[in-house]
Amino acid sequence: MTSNQLFNLIREKRSFLCIGLDTDINKIPGHLLQMKDPIFEFNKAIVDTTHNLVVAYKPNLAFYESLGAKGWESLEKTVDYIRRKTKDIFLIADAKRGDIGNTSALYARTFFETFNFDAVTLAPYMGLDTVSPFLDYEDKWSIILALTSNKSAEDFQYLTDKDSGKRLYETVLEKSSRWGTTDQMMYVVGATKAEALKDIRKIVPNHFLLVPGVGAQGGSLEEVAKYGMNDHCGLLVNSSRGIIYASSGEDFAEQAGTKAREMQKEMAGLLKENSLI
Repeated sequence: MTSNQLFNLIREKRSFLCIGLDTDINKIPGHLLQMKDPIFEFNKAIVDTTHNLVVAYKPNLAFYESLGAKGWESLEKTVDYIRRKTKDIFLIADAKRGDIGNTSALYARTFFETFNFDAVTLAPYMGLDTVSPFLDYEDKWSIILALTSNKSAEDFQYLTDKDSGKRLYETVLEKSSRWGTTDQMMYVVGATKAEALKDIRKIVPNHFLLVPGVGAQGGSLEEVAKYGMNDHCGLLVNSSRGIIYASSGEDFAEQAGTKAREMQKEMAGLLKENSLI
C-alpha cells in the first residue's frame, strides 16, 4: 500500500483511526475463556464491529508472544481473518524490533512474508543496519520509533547535542528520513507530545506519523490534528484500551464499535475542517 493509497483509504472511510489489538488474556470478558481460542474470538468480535470505521489494526506482539505457540497461532488467525473480512486494511505488527544483519532480515521475513503484515515498528538505535532489510520489501513499511509518550522517554530522546543543538529524536528523524521514501517509512510520535508535532513536521513534512496515546493515555485528538496533519492527512492515530476494553461484559464488541464510531466521527470532522474530504 502506497502513501496515496493509504490517503485514499482515509478519505473513503473518513477516518484515520488505528485500533491496537493489545489483547490481554487477563482482561478479556470471562465468557470467552470457555472457548478454544479466547484471544482470537475476542479479536474477531472487535474486528466485526469496527472494520468499517478504521484504516488500520495494530496487534502488539507482546500480548501474543507471552502465550507461546498458542499466542502466535491466535495472531496468525487474527491476521488471516482481517484479510478475509476486508480488502483494504493497513496491518501493523507492533513488534519494536531493533537488531541487525541476518537477524533483522529474518524479522522482516517473519512479519512481511509469514504473517503478511503491511508494516512493522522498529527501534532505530543500531542505525540503518536495523532498517535496511525491511526496506527491501516492496509496498511494505518500516515504522521508526521517534518520540514516545512514556515518562522515561526523556532519558535519551531529549538529549541535546552540544554542537548542533538538536535533540536526539530530531537527529533520528533527520538522519533516518534519508534511508527510504515516504512510501516506505513512517514514524511513531506519542500523542501526549502533541505540541512537538509542529517541530517534527518541519523535519518530516510528508511522512505518515503513527500516533499512539489518544484516549486512555490522555492524548488529545484535536491537538494531534492541529499540529500533525498535513495535506495528505499524514496521520494514523491509535487507540487500544479505550476502545477494545470499553466494556468487560458480553456487550464488549458492541461497546468497542460505539467508541470507534465516536472517534471516527470526530476524525471526519477534522478531515473536513482541513479540506481533506
